[in-house]
Amino acid sequence: MVDAYGTVAKPGLADALPRYLLAATLARGADGGAAVGLVLLATSPATGLRHGAAAGGLLAAALTAPHLLGPLVARQLDRARDGRGVLATACVAYGFALGGAALLLGRVPLVFVAAAVVVAGLCGPLLTGGLSSRLAGIARDDGRAEGWDAVTYGLAGTLGPAVVAALAAATTPLAAVLTLAGASVAAAGVTLTLPRSPGAAAREGEAMTVRAALRLIAVSGPLRRVAVATALTAASFGALSVIAVLLGEELGGRSGAGASLVAAFGLGNLAGSGLVTAFPLRGEPERLATRLVVVMAIALALCALVPTPGLALAAFALAGASNAPFFTATLAARSRYSPERARAQVFVSMAGLKVATASAGTALAGAVSGAGPRALLAAGAALTLFAAAATTLDRRLTGEARA
Repeated sequence: MVDAYGTVAKPGLADALPRYLLAATLARGADGGAAVGLVLLATSPATGLRHGAAAGGLLAAALTAPHLLGPLVARQLDRARDGRGVLATACVAYGFALGGAALLLGRVPLVFVAAAVVVAGLCGPLLTGGLSSRLAGIARDDGRAEGWDAVTYGLAGTLGPAVVAALAAATTPLAAVLTLAGASVAAAGVTLTLPRSPGAAAREGEAMTVRAALRLIAVSGPLRRVAVATALTAASFGALSVIAVLLGEELGGRSGAGASLVAAFGLGNLAGSGLVTAFPLRGEPERLATRLVVVMAIALALCALVPTPGLALAAFALAGASNAPFFTATLAARSRYSPERARAQVFVSMAGLKVATASAGTALAGAVSGAGPRALLAAGAALTLFAAAATTLDRRLTGEARA
């Protein structure tokens, strides 16, 4: 059977997809809620920290920054004969490091807690891009696999922080973070039940070096264009958390208006992911990604023009919904255009690039917040549209390299 992207499906493996989705949801939910959980724990009076907010910010940064070293970690997955062991080990290490950091916070010097969080952060790329890199060897159900994978990211990003906040309010922040740690360890057990990912893992010693894998992304036309589109759109959309607060104040002035816009974006993203699973994307994933970037630019432009709070909620939900099919297309592109010897490194490198540029977008929006939310949204729309123009021009100048 041939799927929507022209890839031959592997019969007999589709029954493993639900188990993959469970493992991915548990692992990514833990990763998605960890930063919020650590901040809540650091600022909790029970922890007894004098500068809890600063400590929480430091720990959140310590969790995110190691994603930039993801390609080094991912090479171990590319080299493994059986990637399940590497992924399960990463899930267990993440859970124990996060749980250990939570138990030590306020009891030992902060540097030791931060070190434990860095260990969790180093495992994070395998819980996200690393797991996704194995999906092609598990199930390709007419293009729906990437859509369902995007749903797990949407659940992690939207419900992960909400669940940990609810648990912290109902019990304690420490119990909430320990629950996340337990979810990651549970994900390890489910991961070990997955198929061996036949045809996806390279034999020992055959994996590309990190330098070669990064060069591959730069010289391969489809991968380069998807990487550029991913980076530029992440910078635009990464700024939305700051812009939402500014726009909420401008439109309504009430407390929580900005949070409502952020929630609308997250729910729109989750709904868009669900829609992609019901109606799988068709065609070349790289070309689809470029077209969807244009849709994202239009959605951001609409956010800049909304005159009322109600329309702002609708526009932010639409922006979130536009992000979901784009992300699904990029997952399909990474799977299709990356060779087996560097698949995990390609997935994780692009994920790390996305995290870095999204963080840069957030920081830049905060630094130039005086320009006003509408100007920032217009700039984001322009940058996103530039991503579509740049990838289109690249394709015309270099031609299409088909995998």
